[in-house]
Amino acid sequence: MKDDETVRQAKRALDRLGEEGGLSASPVMKSAANGVRDHFTAQDADKNDKFEVWGTRIARALALVAFAGLVLWMIGQIS
Repeated sequence: MKDDETVRQAKRALDRLGEEGGLSASPVMKSAANGVRDHFTAQDADKNDKFEVWGTRIARALALVAFAGLVLWMIGQIS
């Protein structure tokens, strides 16, 4: 009888954790994806200054392209 109650409590605890998102990495991945999206869409730039917003977006996109080019160049050097 006591084992049945323990099993039911464990199942309830696991169900509660599953509903809260504590059993998966999904909330962490979602938060990281939102952070990357906010970074590349210049959410931290002054919204009243359109030139700053677009300049930040363009600079970050160019930095991403330069990083990808550097990685490809380094892979080419290794092989």
